Amino acid sequence: MTRFPRWTALAVASALLAAGCGSGSSDDKDGGLSWGRCKATADAPAPSSDWQCATLKVPLDWSDPDGETIGLALIRAKARGDDPAGSLLFNFGGPGASGVSMMPSYAPTVSKLRERYDLVSWDPRGVGASEGVRCRGDKEIQAAESVDATPDTPAEEKAYLADATDFGEGCRKDAGKLMAHVSTADSARDMDRIRQVLGDEKMHYFGISYGTELGGTYAHLFPENVGRMTLDAVVDPGADTVGHAKNQARGFQRALNDYLESTGQNPEEGTRRIADLLRRIDTRPLPAGTPGRKLTQTLAVTGIILPLYSKDSWPTLTSALDAAERGDGSELLSLADRYNERGPSGRYGTTTHAQRVISCLDDRQRPTPAETKRLLPEFEEISPVFGTFLGWDTAGWCHDWPVPGQHDTPEVSAPGAAPVLVVGNTGDPATPYEGARKMADELGKGVGVMLTWRGEGHGAYGSGSDCVDSTVDAYLLDGSVPRDGKVCS
Repeated sequence: MTRFPRWTALAVASALLAAGCGSGSSDDKDGGLSWGRCKATADAPAPSSDWQCATLKVPLDWSDPDGETIGLALIRAKARGDDPAGSLLFNFGGPGASGVSMMPSYAPTVSKLRERYDLVSWDPRGVGASEGVRCRGDKEIQAAESVDATPDTPAEEKAYLADATDFGEGCRKDAGKLMAHVSTADSARDMDRIRQVLGDEKMHYFGISYGTELGGTYAHLFPENVGRMTLDAVVDPGADTVGHAKNQARGFQRALNDYLESTGQNPEEGTRRIADLLRRIDTRPLPAGTPGRKLTQTLAVTGIILPLYSKDSWPTLTSALDAAERGDGSELLSLADRYNERGPSGRYGTTTHAQRVISCLDDRQRPTPAETKRLLPEFEEISPVFGTFLGWDTAGWCHDWPVPGQHDTPEVSAPGAAPVLVVGNTGDPATPYEGARKMADELGKGVGVMLTWRGEGHGAYGSGSDCVDSTVDAYLLDGSVPRDGKVCS
């Protein structure tokens, strides 16, 4: 499957550390949990002995709390300092990102926070080691690379929609009853159970990308339990399915323009050159140095998207585009493979599977192909490079989905909650800056506190701004709430 996630994890460009979860040599009991050494997996060794793993049982259906249960995989590293403040729970986005895998690799970024907090994360329901969903096998995923995500003919459109139906059916067969119980609201209730078993009076939380929507949902459901909550790389809570797609088209085009300007190119001319390249690839996919695989138009756009997540990756984009102009698709294909979690052996990760199962349960709006076609001119005007892909995604992502969606937009109002620090980056491609202001406003007066960074890339904390890092650290470590509207350059 090669469609674009509507938003994704902060560490999309990183190789994920895979850590198994479960009881090991330790029998440290805490809140009813048995914490033990994290296990190695087939993909990676276990993290260092600093890290402990456990499994928490929660209701499959929160409306039936005494009914069937599922297991949530948790990971933690205990605080290092002498003045502990409890637990700080992390969600890295997606939806579908594995906190168990990502927390150890992200820990150096938040090393100051570990002085007072136990660093804790988990695989949300339907993700990774928490009843993770796999909707199709590796061979089927690779075969689907030939499906054109921007169909130009009735035959291509039929194949595109048939592939979407097939993917949803694969999810239904694998997930079973779980498929109707992996919503963001379900995970927010899981979070409160995690808070309880960890023994924390308040929820201290750091949400990134989709993790900001999850945090806002938690604040709405449990405003009295909100402690110190930071939301970074913020999803617009007022955008529906089409709105999110338009936001991402604007965000990625804005990042592409900034990239082009940084290389001395006129953004309009550079965009036109890339769009022309993509049209040529659509007609004739490029050889990519791998037997049986070529760089399709969809894979090419995916490869362009990945390095826009971080300014440090812009030189990689230059090299890949130059190679493609010479007829060599190998570099863009390699970037697309990283985005799609395809390993050297041809094995794919399942983040996007979980993402689709979660987001399609959340989102009620399901544009038809006819509605999408009417919207395409708007998408193409927003971005000649990304607009058509993200426009068609609104029709294909949840097409013929086996379960209905729950809402048009999430509810995040949280009257009475403690101040929530909302961090927006003006150059964020995946969750454009405007969404942060909307989140702060919707949380409510006196709750949403806005911090702006004039930077590039997906997310602000740990991205090179001492101003952002020190402001967030002071808030989480000492409870120092900054002035609403503070700007870091």
